[in-house]
Amino acid sequence: MRFRAAGAAPPSLFAGESSERQVHRACIEVATGEGENAIMREKLTFLSIGRAGMGLFATALPLLLLAAGTAFGQGMDEPEVLLDSGDTAWMLTSSALVLLMTLPGLALFYGGLVRGKNVLSVLVQCLASAGLIGVLWVLVGYSLAFSGDGRFVGDLGEFLLGGMSPETLNGTIPAYVFVMFQGMFAIITPALMLGAFAERMRFSAYMCFIAIWVLVVYCPLAHMVWGGGWIGGMGAMDFAGGLVVHMSSGFSALAAAIILGKRRGYGTEQMAPHSLPLTVIGASLLWVGWFGFNAGSQLAADGTAGLAFLTTQTATATAVLAWLLIEWMHRGKPTVLGGATAAVAGLVAITPACAFVTPGGSILVGLGAAIFCYMAVTMLKPGAGYDDSLDVFGVHGVGGAWGALATGLFIAPWAVQDGVSWGGQVMKQVASIGFTAVFAIVATTIILYVLRVILGDLRVSEEDESTGVDLTQHSESAYSE
Repeated sequence: MRFRAAGAAPPSLFAGESSERQVHRACIEVATGEGENAIMREKLTFLSIGRAGMGLFATALPLLLLAAGTAFGQGMDEPEVLLDSGDTAWMLTSSALVLLMTLPGLALFYGGLVRGKNVLSVLVQCLASAGLIGVLWVLVGYSLAFSGDGRFVGDLGEFLLGGMSPETLNGTIPAYVFVMFQGMFAIITPALMLGAFAERMRFSAYMCFIAIWVLVVYCPLAHMVWGGGWIGGMGAMDFAGGLVVHMSSGFSALAAAIILGKRRGYGTEQMAPHSLPLTVIGASLLWVGWFGFNAGSQLAADGTAGLAFLTTQTATATAVLAWLLIEWMHRGKPTVLGGATAAVAGLVAITPACAFVTPGGSILVGLGAAIFCYMAVTMLKPGAGYDDSLDVFGVHGVGGAWGALATGLFIAPWAVQDGVSWGGQVMKQVASIGFTAVFAIVATTIILYVLRVILGDLRVSEEDESTGVDLTQHSESAYSE
């Protein structure tokens, strides 16, 4: 910052002009808004008490009063929204971090959990999601999610991002950056579902399914929660995707796992993860990328982003610690698989609440995630008998629902909406949870049955499943014999 001595003349006086002319020009600049008001007023003060004397000041007084009135009126206007380079840099980084969650984070996490003969099928499904949904999002997905004023879905007003340019802003960041950030959410959400029906779905059926699902389930939910639809309008709170991303994928995954049926030999054959090191690496990358997912959802580099960053870390750490202790007491030994699963569960649960709870509240969110998701994975799934291969429902469905509820239960005082009581907010969260669960299950069921009519069996044959979908669907093998 530069300073100058008190009483020194402003450096930008109009050299070569008479004092009267200088005062007149300075007054006109303030009155018309052509110059910075503070600088112009300084010029007027200097000139008015300088060589021209009090007579010249009296001559300029009417213009001074006009200028003061104009400056006051300008101060009352809403400040112009300008691009913020810091916010933009953070959002570009956050977008890359969210893509990191899918590639390679989720791909490695899921890839290590399946059997060795099926690992490539998981990797290519994650890659395919990035490719297919990446294109669909720009074509129509963004428009359906974030344009129009419908209660349930947007319109095609921004088909192919029509009407945008590099100068178009969304808040303090370029609209193109906002589109890309949200597109990364759209990419990872259908990829999350593949863990429920891993090792048995035909690749062609998978591609058709996720394409339709994103347009029919994800985009409408994104619009209803974030795009001006009824869920956000009624006051339900979902900061970064507990409803839109995790509950939608988790409950849809449950429906898909039941409709496709169990893997051949499920419950009688050994189906242990083939590479826990890959799973831990994937979980670690998910943890890192999740800071962009949650803190980036503030769309600015500010205090709220800092809070979301802190609560994300705290809830996840709590979930890992609590899960390992629960597993230790329940099964006698803590496991690396349990720790990796716990990390994802904690990340899922804090997602909707990360900017609405205190750090202390995030500890409770993480603790609840460990308890409820552990019960869903180790008790609910075996008891109900469904084959959710990689526990998508147990972690994302249950964890997302708990996080959405916990947003209301542990809401911070500053996050409470005007005119809404604590109990009222909890009920809004309950209503949003119920709607999301029912909508996701019903829509997914309809999509899969329609695809079954069109494509035939959605599963690979029994022989292909026994051989492994890497070879039978992709003619490749991850490991040499």
